[in-house]
Amino acid sequence: MTTRRIFAKSLLGAACAAGFGTAASAQPMPPYPPGWRAPPPRRYEAVPPPPGASYVWVPGHWRWNGYRYIWIGGRYDVRRNSWHHWVDGRWVVVNGRWVWLDGHWS
Repeated sequence: MTTRRIFAKSLLGAACAAGFGTAASAQPMPPYPPGWRAPPPRRYEAVPPPPGASYVWVPGHWRWNGYRYIWIGGRYDVRRNSWHHWVDGRWVVVNGRWVWLDGHWS
C-alpha cells in the first residue's frame, strides 16, 4: 500500500472514531425545554449534626442542568447576627413554567 493510501485510511478511521459525519455523534436534544416539566419530588436527606450552634441546615434541591434535573445535596450555612431565619428555595410556576427561587436569609 502506498503512503498516501495508508494516510487516507488512518484519517478516515480517526474521523469515524471521533464520530464525525455519523448520526450517533449528534448531541441529544433535552427531553423537555427547561421549565415545562415539573421537578421530581424532593429527596429525603439525613441531616447530620450541625458543626456549631450558629449553623443552619439548607436542604438540597433539584437543579435543571440543560438536559435533566440533578440533585444538589443539602449543606450547612452560617447564620450571621443580622440574619433571622432561612427561607428555603422552592420551585414555583410562573406564566406556566417552572422556575427555581433561590433560598435566602430574611
